[in-house]
Amino acid sequence: MPRPCVLAKELARGVARSFAQRGYTTLLEFPLHNGRRADLIGLGRDGGLVIVEVKSSAADFRSDHKWPEYRGYCDRLYFAVAADFPAALIPEDCGLIVADPFGGSILREAPEAPLAAGRRRALTLRFARIAASRLARLVDPAALVPEPG
Repeated sequence: MPRPCVLAKELARGVARSFAQRGYTTLLEFPLHNGRRADLIGLGRDGGLVIVEVKSSAADFRSDHKWPEYRGYCDRLYFAVAADFPAALIPEDCGLIVADPFGGSILREAPEAPLAAGRRRALTLRFARIAASRLARLVDPAALVPEPG
């Protein structure tokens, strides 16, 4: 069994792959304006924003009290877990994804709670700037390209 941090990265990779197949572009470790960091955020072709909170174990879920603060930054909120995770722990008002390093399946669709237009615009712009700065650092690691905070 992989260590929790390794498992979380593997699950996030699988979720990113599955969301790409659904037409989303994703970023990992996305900083939000409230000081939190979403494990994964996805931007859909239609401008829809989803946040996925990855949980590597039941203990990880039980110790996390910050995830409700993500609701104000997405249209849909999901949890991604491994196949052996006790799914009954995940709140009914959140989506549920079972993932592995190679993909993910949505077991329960997240209810939609549309963002206000101003918040959507700010998040979309932030998404674009962070993605561009990460790409620039890949192209030129020595460049001074700050990631928007």
